[in-house]
Amino acid sequence: MSVLHVAFKVGDAEYVLPASAVLHLESFAGATKVPGTADSVAGLVHTRGQVVPVVDMRARFGLPPLVRSLDTRVIIVQVGTRTAGLLVDSAREVLDLEAESFRDPPELIEEQSMGLIKAVAQTAERMVMLINLPKLLGEKSHAK
Repeated sequence: MSVLHVAFKVGDAEYVLPASAVLHLESFAGATKVPGTADSVAGLVHTRGQVVPVVDMRARFGLPPLVRSLDTRVIIVQVGTRTAGLLVDSAREVLDLEAESFRDPPELIEEQSMGLIKAVAQTAERMVMLINLPKLLGEKSHAK
């Protein structure tokens, strides 16, 4: 059975999220920084009548900041009752991936990625990593 995924880039790597968790994508015009939040929280944005926190995925993955470009996107996602934006280098593609193509990440990657990478899939053209969205957003009842 195939499942639609939204593909995005952070640094040189490609990641995917289930399309069912993605509400919409937007260009990034900036965020209002909130004092006391983690460095990986870019701030708050107002989108479609809602105020949403934005996680800077480069900072979350320990990568250096990048000059924002026309390709920079905010992926608005929802897990349970939590809505957030993911600030990524680019996101313009939807992939139809077979569920069987996903494998557990190698043990070393699973340990080093703090559980943020749920699975890895190799397509004919490239390798993509499935983000553990509940873990990323701090949901208490996330399944492995």
